[in-house]
Amino acid sequence: MTYDGVGVDYDAMDPFKRMAQLAGRETAGELSRHGFSEVEWSRGESCYLVETPFGYIGFVVEGLGTKSLVADALLELAIKMKSFNGTTYYNKVAQCNAAMAFNDIITLGVRPFAYGQYLAVGESSWFDNEVRCRELVEGTKFACKLARCSWGGGETPTLKGIVVPGTADLAGATVGFARKDQLINPANIRPGDAIIFVESSGIHANGLTLARRIADKLPEGYLTKLSDGRTYGETLLDPTEIYVGLVADCQDNGVDIHYAVNITGHGWRKLMRATQPFTYVIETLPKQLPIFDFIQEHGPVDDREAYGNLNMGAGFALYVPADDVAKVLAIANVNMSADFDSVFLAGYIEQSDTKKVVIRPKGLEYLGSTLGVR
Repeated sequence: MTYDGVGVDYDAMDPFKRMAQLAGRETAGELSRHGFSEVEWSRGESCYLVETPFGYIGFVVEGLGTKSLVADALLELAIKMKSFNGTTYYNKVAQCNAAMAFNDIITLGVRPFAYGQYLAVGESSWFDNEVRCRELVEGTKFACKLARCSWGGGETPTLKGIVVPGTADLAGATVGFARKDQLINPANIRPGDAIIFVESSGIHANGLTLARRIADKLPEGYLTKLSDGRTYGETLLDPTEIYVGLVADCQDNGVDIHYAVNITGHGWRKLMRATQPFTYVIETLPKQLPIFDFIQEHGPVDDREAYGNLNMGAGFALYVPADDVAKVLAIANVNMSADFDSVFLAGYIEQSDTKKVVIRPKGLEYLGSTLGVR
């Protein structure tokens, strides 16, 4: 089973993204009306940067994807089986939705200060479920607190004929600020830099279209048990970690972060998002979570497809000088802004004529040509 095969084709989507960036570049001069200017190299990064006389403003728009459909399916099953336990799982869905924007903006050292949520439904009766609405609100508030950010508002349209009745399309946007000494610039990446992985809590919020297709093939669907005794559906809904606090604390304690990567769509290929022709060598893998064992077995999904599209246990990566590794690990051990299971030295960066990611324990290599986000 492949991501392309279930209808998510990055080769089809990425050309549009590049087209939009080229058109957007032609509007950058409008910033001068405000005394601002575009940071041109940020186009194609996870966060768009604007330089002001006071520092840098960053902006991100991100969508949740289809993870809410898993929560909807579990709620429907619970009602059918008369086993409703009082939760719709939308507190977890809400955290994942906000995390998509927060984890992107912090990759360039921009600290989010305001968040806006977008919630489109197919019919207004979606709001009749008071428990779901309350959990969505509480989950968004919790995520904003983890990101040290204010939730300012949002937009809640009913889009009959566009959104399927009974479902919701969740997205959000965040704006943040970085002082000049806080900005993370990929131009600072150097050969010999260490690659530190922060382990994920699970599938996070990418790969859910593939995961849902697997559920359709299973006799017990989302109620199928994993090796740890939890159900497939429950495990898919584990909320996405939010890495803002860890990055900010590292910077505030003098860590020289040369680059940061939010490992979402395109999987570990995202490690080579920066433009320079480096080789990103991974020597140590995160612990293999049961959810990824399950997906690979029941897809089946081979290693090349899995590491090329899923986070496979690595939610975030920091590139730092080798001398700063011990400091990052020490800060992570006392960081109380999120529940990180493990932060560890995963590999290093070496000079190369060709941009690529090499995952040595798996014998995998991805060339830069497989990541067309610029």
